[in-house]
Amino acid sequence: MVELKVNGKIYNVDIPTDTPLLWVIREELNLKGTKFGCGKGLCGACTFHINGSPSRSCITPVAAVVGQEITTFDHYAGLPEHPVISAWNEENVPQCGYCQSGQIMSAIGLLESNKNPSDEEIVQYMSGNICRCGTYNRIKKAIAKAAKSEQQS
Repeated sequence: MVELKVNGKIYNVDIPTDTPLLWVIREELNLKGTKFGCGKGLCGACTFHINGSPSRSCITPVAAVVGQEITTFDHYAGLPEHPVISAWNEENVPQCGYCQSGQIMSAIGLLESNKNPSDEEIVQYMSGNICRCGTYNRIKKAIAKAAKSEQQS
């Protein structure tokens, strides 16, 4: 039995510790906001936060996160007033929407580490998240808007 703290709740799961966290989040905990994309940590669809830092759940074994604070998109999905979620909606970022949870988790991670990123810093930081619809300009605009919003509050 493995104890995991996910979105502020303690879960006990009976799973091999080499299981990728993505499958525990989706299949065992039934938190569907974290998506499966490439399975190799390259596309960013499975981004989650471990102790506040973005990481890829498809390549993170459960053993690596025991005793850590795990935050998934499902936590933020319930916070429509969060500056990033609000800016995402205002800028009409999603098209198909598949990558959006990972994009948002990376954007939140960026703004937690850099309160006022330049356009170049946004592009560089977000380069690990792939959007097959190509909404990169809207993503950049939403992150800049969220940064300004956070600075005003």
